[in-house]
Amino acid sequence: MRIVLHSRARLDLAYDSLDGLSVGDALGAQFFMVGRSLSDLVAGEPPRGPWEWTDDTEMACNLVTELRDHGEVDQDRLAALFADRCEPYRGYGVGAFTILRKIRQGTPWKQAAGSAFNGQGSCGNGAAMRIAPLGAYFADDPKTVTAQAIRASEVTHQHPEGVLGGLAVAHASAIAAKARLTGTPPQDLLGGVLDHLEKSFVRKGIERARKIDDAEEAAYVLGNGSRVTAQDTVPFTLWVAAHHLDDYRAAITTCVRAGGDIDTTSAIVGGIVTRPPQAWVAAREPLPDWAAR
Repeated sequence: MRIVLHSRARLDLAYDSLDGLSVGDALGAQFFMVGRSLSDLVAGEPPRGPWEWTDDTEMACNLVTELRDHGEVDQDRLAALFADRCEPYRGYGVGAFTILRKIRQGTPWKQAAGSAFNGQGSCGNGAAMRIAPLGAYFADDPKTVTAQAIRASEVTHQHPEGVLGGLAVAHASAIAAKARLTGTPPQDLLGGVLDHLEKSFVRKGIERARKIDDAEEAAYVLGNGSRVTAQDTVPFTLWVAAHHLDDYRAAITTCVRAGGDIDTTSAIVGGIVTRPPQAWVAAREPLPDWAAR
């Protein structure tokens, strides 16, 4: 079913995704702390708030404001936002912080991002963790999702796997957002994502994910983000989203149970699934004023 979105509807979808992403990020980050109980979460009793969000949410907020203010991604402008608003205490990895510091000091973003990992560029999960709102924003236009997701990813991730990780999550988010609008659940979320991916380790992981039925097996076979790469993160998160697309609580609980890079896997999954419980939204630390609708 073809749909056409107007600007307000696009923005609503992006902010719905941002809520899901930021709540997943903030709740997932709680489980790096001592004394957090998985059994309580499974029983529907998450830790007491406020839950502080991490760099995943901060970068997603920057991306959403880029779409809010301009309707598309300009790489120079987005790179400047990422660099200027980077708060190191939010948990940025060393590689990401180094890139953003170089940009803030005047190095062109392409040079800064391309210098990572001895000139290979980063294949980390940073592009994937922030990009779900972009997919939701362009849910009616897969070609634009591809073009804009590549632009948004390349600003910090020059390695093809890092870019394709962002692209995969963006398309998953677009498919999920369109399904919510039409009231028609996607028959094959993972297959729909594969339609937009080139040959890669990210693609191979998603192909493997289609053959897995058990969450524990999915985490074991696909990875749980502990290596902090797109290849190790995106296939698992898309598996979780595909199996819990109508149940935010179950989706995030599955990420927490799997361990690994919990805040990031929960952010990616939350941005795709969206619609967190209102009590969870209230427990999340408020988003920055500059990111308001």
